Amino acid sequence: MTFLLARIQPRSRSGASPADQLLQLYIERIRHTHPCEIKDFPDEAALAAHLQRSARRTRPALILTDSRGQALTSEQIAARLGGFLDAGHQQIVLAIGPPDGWTAPFLAQADLAVSFGRITLPHELATVILAEQTYRALAILAGHPYHRGH
Repeated sequence: MTFLLARIQPRSRSGASPADQLLQLYIERIRHTHPCEIKDFPDEAALAAHLQRSARRTRPALILTDSRGQALTSEQIAARLGGFLDAGHQQIVLAIGPPDGWTAPFLAQADLAVSFGRITLPHELATVILAEQTYRALAILAGHPYHRGH
């Protein structure tokens, strides 16, 4: 089972930021137990095409971040990820949306839409939060002491 952190970023970025360094820290932590990569897509259509190409024995589970999604606790995120793992999904795609948010049809395709609250976050920060919460969820599922229940 692999994880893909996807970002819809129509503009190219240059240079490494402190957020990129923190993102790499959590990606490496996830990689201790599961293959994980990060990939940028120019738009929803490109991500949709990737999802169709990556379907193997099972289609990828799709988790979108969106202010219209469910505000879940870390334990609830862990339970949902655990459900996708138990269901045998070969890939879980966790995606940060375009600057104006996901379109309603694309949002309807998601297996889960998660909200980090009603605030708007820059892509770099939202990606770090998504990676950290993914690592935290895996730590919860493994009984690792990283998450102390607060």
